[in-house]
Amino acid sequence: MLVGEITMSEFKKAVKKSSVLIVPFGTVEAHGTHLPLNTDTLVIREAVRKVAERNMSVFMAPPIQYGVCTSTGPHPGTIGITASSLRLLASDIVKSGYAQGFRNIILVSGHGGSIHVSALKEVAEELVARIEGLKMAAFSIYEVIGREAAEIAETKGDSHAGELETSLVLHLAPRLVKGRSKEEYPDFPRPLVVKDKLKYWPGAVWGDPGKATAEKGERLFNAMVDKLEEVAGRLERSR
Repeated sequence: MLVGEITMSEFKKAVKKSSVLIVPFGTVEAHGTHLPLNTDTLVIREAVRKVAERNMSVFMAPPIQYGVCTSTGPHPGTIGITASSLRLLASDIVKSGYAQGFRNIILVSGHGGSIHVSALKEVAEELVARIEGLKMAAFSIYEVIGREAAEIAETKGDSHAGELETSLVLHLAPRLVKGRSKEEYPDFPRPLVVKDKLKYWPGAVWGDPGKATAEKGERLFNAMVDKLEEVAGRLERSR
């Protein structure tokens, strides 16, 4: 059920303490010259939507379209928020969802940035410890489909705007894919923190978009949906 597309009467009738609320988090972030800025949001929005359509105990909250973007911060088109802003936003959404009757809440991100995902996990840890009866999960979708992704990808170390993300958008919204960016891998001088990110990662691609296909994207998308539904079921059954 899509929370943003039902009336308050429909919501009141449908919500139960055993229901699961999934809040998708994305970004407005550079994804090479070939993928849209909302790639992370698009992918996770559609995956959660699919779960909510086929499982009546799952509610999908409208997606949060802004996230923490560090490595791509200087690239054209990236519009990010701070980790503290993300924590406040996620915390308020969870507390409001709890007040509306949800006791099982998932924060799932289509963006895999470490600071971004850590902020969501910090919120979940704090609120589960403090709010009686609240059960939560917080993760990036890519954390839970590692095996499936490894079986599909031909590119070793594929990541941002590479083979897999390009395949997903080819499957979900092919009209938004504008050719292919060249294969690229960032060369940041870890563990140093550098200001000029463009110097070390000019194209905002991590992998080989040229190996992407819609068929790979469909396989990966189905794996995402299955895994999300599995996590939702585990959360409902947990004590």
